[in-house]
Formats: sequence, structure tokens, C-alpha cells
Amino acid sequence: MLPRIVSGLVALLLVGAMVTGCSGQPAPEPSTPSAPTFASDEEAFAAAEETYRAYVDALNQVDLNDPATFEPVFAWTTGEANSGARKEFSEMHANAWTVTGETRIALVVPFEMSESAPSLDVCLDVSDVTVVDSDGLSVVSPDRRNVQSMRIVFDAVSGSPTGFLIADIDGREGQPECDS
Repeated sequence: MLPRIVSGLVALLLVGAMVTGCSGQPAPEPSTPSAPTFASDEEAFAAAEETYRAYVDALNQVDLNDPATFEPVFAWTTGEANSGARKEFSEMHANAWTVTGETRIALVVPFEMSESAPSLDVCLDVSDVTVVDSDGLSVVSPDRRNVQSMRIVFDAVSGSPTGFLIADIDGREGQPECDS
């Protein structure tokens, strides 16, 4: 998103210069940061796993009464995952919900490895996590499985400490199966 903002800012400055009659050296073309490169699929997997673990750590620190605690979660996401997280946290905060307990990663395996958009299959243990509304009533479905089967898709992003951000999180079926 930063390259789009930079491009938009450069375009706005160019239009401003044209309107005011300023001339001079042409503006340099904005450079797009290059995506990180990895020496092997194993290195890309390790970076993707590190990204996901940092994301789950950030989730475990969320206090739905304090929107500032959402920011570390948003920092590990991009695209649909980011907009979805922002919407969900905003709604939960507005509804005065409370979350307790810790999410634990039970399994992480590569699904498809590539340097630009790897994906992982994970089993996420949410058995200790409870979410209650403002009246103290659980909003967790009684059908919720204690261990969730998820597929995590990443985008390579040069500004990320690991080289990746989470682009999509979705449920999955099939192997590897997660204990319930």
C-alpha cells in the first residue's frame, strides 16, 4: 500500500507544480521496494512460520477494550486479512465483548511454498479461548471445534521484519487433520 501512497503523493505534487507554473527537474520515478528473496523453500517456510507465530502472539495480547492492542495484529496482516481483522475487532469492541484465554499453535506445515506467496496449513488450539458479551454470556458457538484447521496465505512484503505478511486466513478440510 505504501508504494500506492508514494505514487499518489508524487502525482499530486506534479499536478501542483503544473498548476502553479513551477518548472524544474523532472521528479524522479518512485521506486518500488523489491520483495524479499529466500535462498530456499525451507528458508521461505521458516519466515512464513515466524510471521504466523508473531501474528498469534499479537492475537494473544489483544484486549478488546483497548483498540491500541489491535495494532500489532494489523501490523502482521495485509489485504483481505487486514480488512477482515479491522472489521471484526471494531465490531467486537463496539459490542463490548471480552476475550480471555490463549490461542496455541498445534501444528504448522507448508502447503505450497513460493518466495512471493507461500501458504501454510495450521492447526490452531482455541480450547482455552472464551469470548463473552457485555452481559457475560458466551458468544462462542457450541459447535466450535477446540482445534481449528486453517490455511494461511502470505504476501511477500519488503517492509515486514520477516519478509511476509498474512494476506488470507481461511478454514480448510483434509490433511493434515487436526485433533478436535
